[in-house]
Amino acid sequence: MNIETIWAQYQTSLKAFLHKNINNPDDVDDLLQEILIKTYRSLNTVKDVTKIKPWLFQIAQRSIIDFYRVQNKNLPPENEELWHEQPNQHLYDQLAECVLPFINALDEDDKQLLNAIEIEGVSQKDYAEQHGIKYSTLKSRVKKSRNTLHAAFKQCCDFEMDTKGNLMDYHKKYKECKPQ
Repeated sequence: MNIETIWAQYQTSLKAFLHKNINNPDDVDDLLQEILIKTYRSLNTVKDVTKIKPWLFQIAQRSIIDFYRVQNKNLPPENEELWHEQPNQHLYDQLAECVLPFINALDEDDKQLLNAIEIEGVSQKDYAEQHGIKYSTLKSRVKKSRNTLHAAFKQCCDFEMDTKGNLMDYHKKYKECKPQ
């Protein structure tokens, strides 16, 4: 497939998509031109011709995000999720190594509860049934245990969160962090 055929087939729908997300027609035309250039430069990377349409619209979506970033405007609400597509897995992996020692340093009830629910993946309802505890009582205990664990972590590290509560970064307060 060549660029002329692809552009003839998808230009109209791409332009309509851009108009839904950008108010100024001149900006839409500029973005459409950018998309054409990006398509021309990268068309050889598409191995499966049946994936051309989603690939083009992905380029368009990213171009819209870049446009708003450059314009220093807020993204439309339906695109807001794209800013946080993937959590920072590296941070989670690093902190995962710390979780067990901190859980194991808690009192026996909290330790048993969090190991079962957070580490072993037992549902709260199942745990409540297995231990003869009211579900609402267990939910309160889980929240209390999580808060205790969080407080232990906060003694060791400072956490940076985004506006949605996702972990962005952390910094150890001491060279050697150990549960107390």
